[in-house]
Amino acid sequence: MLKRAVVFHAPRSEGAGAFANQLAQELERRSVNCTVGDVWGPPPHEAIEAAGLVVCIGGDGTVLRASRVTVPHGRPILGINMGRLGFLTDMSPRDCFNLIERIVAEDWRIEERLMARCDVMEDGASLHTYEALNDIVVSRMSPGRPVYVDVHIDGARLAIYRCDGIIVATPTGSTGYSLSAGGPILAPTEHHLVLTPVSAHMALGRSLVLQPDALVEMEVTSDHGAIVSIDGQEDTPIASGVRVVVRQSEHVTRFVRFREPATFYAELAEKLEMQLSSAMTPRA
Repeated sequence: MLKRAVVFHAPRSEGAGAFANQLAQELERRSVNCTVGDVWGPPPHEAIEAAGLVVCIGGDGTVLRASRVTVPHGRPILGINMGRLGFLTDMSPRDCFNLIERIVAEDWRIEERLMARCDVMEDGASLHTYEALNDIVVSRMSPGRPVYVDVHIDGARLAIYRCDGIIVATPTGSTGYSLSAGGPILAPTEHHLVLTPVSAHMALGRSLVLQPDALVEMEVTSDHGAIVSIDGQEDTPIASGVRVVVRQSEHVTRFVRFREPATFYAELAEKLEMQLSSAMTPRA
């Protein structure tokens, strides 16, 4: 039985905040101790460590943030969609209340998703270490200038890219920025990373699906430096000569699922159709 839970909500959504409090009240009526908070606030690590479940109320961005916050603790995440399109969220608010007894009983299955680890290195020393559920991107510093990136895979030079950026995506992230840049779609439970250049000039412009144990090293050679972006949410400027080293993480994100595994590609087609319809619908 579930004893403790952390309920995160999107910071700028009144509806998500109100629903988070409502859900916490329903859980506490069933003797589940709850901690409610803004997902971008100071991480309540003690509460997460003690919890049996982390609930994320919002869109995919809320889940991405929560996945990185919960990395040291390995707690399962339940995503409740209050955004426009939910690739990572498993249910609606109505579904949540219909299934609340199963939530309390921990009557669910776990789906594990690969994460990527990023080490930002300078002169052999690590400046920063990040974990990402979607992608790690090395991109140009300013709109008018391309970035030069010397890319090695498993110690062998692949190419020196003159481009807008290089994306290293997980299978989960393969339906995001990488897809927009022409990359392939991987089933979310695969164990490969995808390297996708963005607007590469006079170089290998196609995506590469990498071996599970591949080590990707990207050295910025542009005088004006670059930016490292983690899941499109955390940006760090880096100077010329800095290396960004990416590999599979030892950590995974564990998602709570109630539905039986469906055909991924059928769900993907449905969500992409919803996305297209949303994009074509004029706003009032």
